[in-house]
Amino acid sequence: MINHKHTTGGFLLLEDGSSFPGETLLGPGPAFGEAVFNTSHSGYQEILSDPSYRRQIMVFTAAHLGNVGVNDEDVESSRVQAAGAVVRNLAPHPRNWRSQGDLASWLIRGEAPLLLGADTRAITLHLRQTRAQRAGLFASETPLSQALDQVKNSPDMLGADLAKEVTCEQSYCYGPNDIESQWHPLDAEGAGLKVAVLDFGVKTNILRKLAAHGCQITVLPANTSPATILSGNYHGLLLSNGPGDPSAVKYGVETVRALIGKLPIFGICLGHQLLSLAAGLGTFKLPFGHRGANHPVRRESDHTVEITSQNHGFAVHPDGVGKEWRITHFNLNDGTVEGLEHTELPVFSVQYHPEASPGPHDSWTYFDRFIQEMRHAQKR
Repeated sequence: MINHKHTTGGFLLLEDGSSFPGETLLGPGPAFGEAVFNTSHSGYQEILSDPSYRRQIMVFTAAHLGNVGVNDEDVESSRVQAAGAVVRNLAPHPRNWRSQGDLASWLIRGEAPLLLGADTRAITLHLRQTRAQRAGLFASETPLSQALDQVKNSPDMLGADLAKEVTCEQSYCYGPNDIESQWHPLDAEGAGLKVAVLDFGVKTNILRKLAAHGCQITVLPANTSPATILSGNYHGLLLSNGPGDPSAVKYGVETVRALIGKLPIFGICLGHQLLSLAAGLGTFKLPFGHRGANHPVRRESDHTVEITSQNHGFAVHPDGVGKEWRITHFNLNDGTVEGLEHTELPVFSVQYHPEASPGPHDSWTYFDRFIQEMRHAQKR
């Protein structure tokens, strides 16, 4: 448990000069990243370990965090990925039977600072009225002018290829026997199917969902060539989530373009954006992004509304959709594109996170669809 006896105050500083003080700054500092907010009421451990949050300072809108602690089963990668976290209140003692430690200690071990006691509502409103901005977490004694210079000299998210920072260094396998958690019921729907996952920052729960259906998975580095992928004789390819600007991941776009029509493809989040770029569409940066477990999305085929888990700062332009492609989902909050599919080939994608973690389970069925597409391709 963290000892607050020798801690100090701190502040979050945005690149527009806005400063938001906190009562306590725990962990290493300063830290730099894009300040964003998440509206989820649970799943803070999954959020902070999600590679898609690389180089972002996470402001939690939930007023009270830490009550369920942390554990080894619920992480989405091998480390804390967020650059830092800002919370209003933190539970001093986790009270959950699965807890193996407290949130603050886990963040400090992961070398990510935690600002406590900040007015997270004011920060969120400011980011909504302006935009997601470069930011830094600093100790109170840091001169404001010095801190602002450092923030303005920190890297921008536009043009940033962060997939190369979070992808695996070499390929590895994942299957049903690798699922450590008991919370994933197993079936044999995908038994015998070999799936390649192109790792742009894959969440562990994506692998769990495929493996829980019996699939044998090979996770490949983001820069794996089309020829190498085809030589593996996989039954399908999943394009994973990941951080940064999709237009900067040009090697990923080229790989996807070369593989369309060669095997079934399923894209998630960044994978959806890379597929869209390969299809000839464009992407743009959202003012403050979509981050939370409560975003409504309409499926165009039957107008079903899914409540979805989302985490992205960029979106796909709807203009320029050719006859070979159709938009399948729209965000009901702002009308942005949330899904794409080929009109003839087994190729589709969603902007949101069907694996949830955290989030509702409305969209688990897309893993079933991917498995069905691979089964149909086997019969052709």
